[in-house]
Amino acid sequence: MTTSIGAANAATAAAAGLIGSKEAAKLQLPSFGGLRSTGNAVTSSNSLLLSKRIGVLHSVSASSIVRAVSTPVKPETQKETKRSKVEIIKEHSNFIRYPLNEELTTEAPNINESAVQLIKFHGSYQQYNREERGGRSYSFMLRTKNPCGKVSNRLYLVMDDLADEFGIGTLRLTTRQTFQLHGVLKKDLKTVMSTIINNMGSTLGACGDLNRNVLAPAAPYVRKDYLFAQETADNIAALLTPQSGFYYDMWVDGEKVLSAEPPEVVKARNDNSHGTNFPDSPEPIYGTQFLPRKFKIAVTVPTDNSVDLFTNDIGIAVVTDDDGEPKGFNIYVGGGMGRTHRLESTFPRLAEPLGYVPKEDILYAVKAIVVTQRENGRRDDRKYSRMKYLISSWGIEKFRSVVEQYYGKKFEQIHDLPEWEFKSYLGWHEQGDGALFCGLHVDNGRVKGSMKTTLREIIQKYNLDVRITPNQNIILCGIKRAWKRPITTALAQGGLLQPRYVDPLNLTSMACPAFPLCPLAITEAERGIPDILKRVRAVFEKVGLKYNESVVIRITGCPNGCARPYMAELGFVGDGPNSYQLWLGGNSNQTSLAKAFMDKVKLHDLEKVLEPLFFHWKRKRLSKESFGDFTIRLVSNTFHLLKLHFPLLFASN
Repeated sequence: MTTSIGAANAATAAAAGLIGSKEAAKLQLPSFGGLRSTGNAVTSSNSLLLSKRIGVLHSVSASSIVRAVSTPVKPETQKETKRSKVEIIKEHSNFIRYPLNEELTTEAPNINESAVQLIKFHGSYQQYNREERGGRSYSFMLRTKNPCGKVSNRLYLVMDDLADEFGIGTLRLTTRQTFQLHGVLKKDLKTVMSTIINNMGSTLGACGDLNRNVLAPAAPYVRKDYLFAQETADNIAALLTPQSGFYYDMWVDGEKVLSAEPPEVVKARNDNSHGTNFPDSPEPIYGTQFLPRKFKIAVTVPTDNSVDLFTNDIGIAVVTDDDGEPKGFNIYVGGGMGRTHRLESTFPRLAEPLGYVPKEDILYAVKAIVVTQRENGRRDDRKYSRMKYLISSWGIEKFRSVVEQYYGKKFEQIHDLPEWEFKSYLGWHEQGDGALFCGLHVDNGRVKGSMKTTLREIIQKYNLDVRITPNQNIILCGIKRAWKRPITTALAQGGLLQPRYVDPLNLTSMACPAFPLCPLAITEAERGIPDILKRVRAVFEKVGLKYNESVVIRITGCPNGCARPYMAELGFVGDGPNSYQLWLGGNSNQTSLAKAFMDKVKLHDLEKVLEPLFFHWKRKRLSKESFGDFTIRLVSNTFHLLKLHFPLLFASN
């Protein structure tokens, strides 16, 4: 069965530059037939009818309460709905335990495919070095869960030790404010995991089909709005943390190491007044099947778009009254970066406004959105399982209507907010409590060598907590004024320079790890970006652009978009060996979606492509017009101009 993708989806895909208007009118996505209850998921004795139109379950009783459901199926009179392999693995896993628990005890250096899917929920991916020949050397990447990017002094020092003892000697700061620890052997997994847990860290839910790390501004400002945003992010992370104990059973023999949860979180999780929960289930929100795919949430304050708000499944912005007191939240839904090359029905998408809620309702509203995706997101084809495809197919009005059934209220109109800005928090800043913080640029988030040694020495000597930013950088928090000079000197000696001494191109760039360990990588990203940035700088100089006229550059080794290249002014997306698809038109404030510009740009042809682009930007731009805004303004005739003036540019494409 298929259903029209709808005007909203067609417009989004066409606006993204991935399809033309004629194709947009014809584009269709296979629909998903909904879910059914299993076990004790639904206690109502009434029979249930599946609505073909909106894909949610309605009771036949007069109350018409929306009920929580679990596994996908068609009505009995029809052929059973196809389910992805991962859905079947989840169903038979005893809440993400089996067969991972057995696979971890074998002598083999790797685990089987079912266990590979399950260990993601525990915060780990199985990898191997793709450049080695004559067999596979398996290892595991561990990713931590750090809401708001908060890392205690104790946890940082532990992660630093683990990287040396069990990893590859480096720490990776991620675009979702977490650590990645690469190179852990299977035999060491339990030791590493239990050490993280016993030092007040966690990897639970850092990967897998559930809510991932919740972003919030990393700046440790002592301000009502920032503190409220960070508290809200913490509460949302707690609300959506798995409850069935599989994580602690696997790594610390069932001994939970948890701090007390705020009562409002417990109340919101247990509330089932609108049919959101699985009664008596170990996973009241997730059930046996968890979510169709990963789910990403960010919380921020007005003007601060350090979190790439619109790339998330749910983006949340604090709204304050005239006295600066937080009173509620704007909610945006449907963002997401991943796509598939040469499959135009997949696309990056920006979140759009859903509505406003008072501050006391935010946990219930978030839960309602998550449940709507749980019940209606596709589980047959994982390429279309993110919530952005559900919203694109339904349209925002229908999506809002269904969410309101689970929320139990109507959303209010979105509130007007000031313009967004990207804020890096690099350099020295006042916290607001008499202390200072210092934001440090880390190229591609890779903490290694003398930088790693210096950071550890400073963090240990001054007993500092840290924050990880969504731009792969790190913030040292709570610094006394008397410490500023010696810390600045030590940082410089370790290669951690103040931002004025770093090339502006490097300050805003990002890259994913890609080769050699990522199994999805098509070409280089982290290892390739230093040379690419140097070559971009050389082209700048050749066409006469000034040193401070920077461009936001992001590079990923595949189209999944981990470094969010579709928001960059100049995005490189790996599409072959030493080859990239170029995207143009994002902006420095991360509020505009780039458009696909050119496929199969070979690395050796980089200057041939970039020089005419930057040349025209310098000559044809408006006053203070950024590269991204310039390319968007002239996108309709960019190809014509370049072909006319630089025919050799297209000779090999």
